[in-house]
Amino acid sequence: MSQTYAGDLAPKEAYELLRQDAKAQLVDVRTNAEWTYVGLPNLAALERQPIKLAWQLFPEMQVNPAFVGSLAAQIADKSTPLLFLCRSGVRSKAAAAAMTAAGYTRAYNISDGFEGAPDAEKHRGRVNGWKASGLPWTQG
Repeated sequence: MSQTYAGDLAPKEAYELLRQDAKAQLVDVRTNAEWTYVGLPNLAALERQPIKLAWQLFPEMQVNPAFVGSLAAQIADKSTPLLFLCRSGVRSKAAAAAMTAAGYTRAYNISDGFEGAPDAEKHRGRVNGWKASGLPWTQG
């Protein structure tokens, strides 16, 4: 277990936790442009939707000063499993650490994010991450 958050989960482990625990929430911390043009995890089979809350604000990409307060207003129970997702697992790690610092005890980073690392042709979504793991997602 990391000292700054509950730890990293592979995308399939994260989906399984969401499937098994109805309280668990997926928090997608990417930007509106990423949600619109790249896609979103599709949790319809689990009868829920991801929470969309940007960790950094486009176009300057400064940390969203309202992030912790906004998420805490939506999820008051600090024992709720929170699974954070970004493009590749960097912003989501920072978000998990911030929510842990705010007292949330089960804040996880989804390793490799939604798109994962780039392949040899510098394209994402093929090597690892949510999309490459064959998990449900939708675009647009």
